Amino acid sequence: MGCCLGVILLAGAPRLGLGLWWFMDPARILGAFAGWTTTVGGFTGPAWTWPLVGLVLLPWTTIAYVFVSPGGITPLGWVVLVIALLLDLGAHGGGGRVYQRRYAR
Repeated sequence: MGCCLGVILLAGAPRLGLGLWWFMDPARILGAFAGWTTTVGGFTGPAWTWPLVGLVLLPWTTIAYVFVSPGGITPLGWVVLVIALLLDLGAHGGGGRVYQRRYAR
């Protein structure tokens, strides 16, 4: 039952699904981004910076990366990542297209 609910959440609301996944299994999310550090000037950001950026800007790509990264990214994993990136870019581009149609008159 819980697995089916998780699949439905990820399919319908990727940010909510990723947020719940992060809440339920933070080691998996932070483990996927463990080697990523952010350094700006003399400040080094914490490890959770990149998952948070992914949650806000590219939720499908972040979900796909967390899903395929634990064993190393295989060629099939790259295909999954590209499809997820296209889903994210399509969502952003589709929103802009609707905005242009609505206010172009």
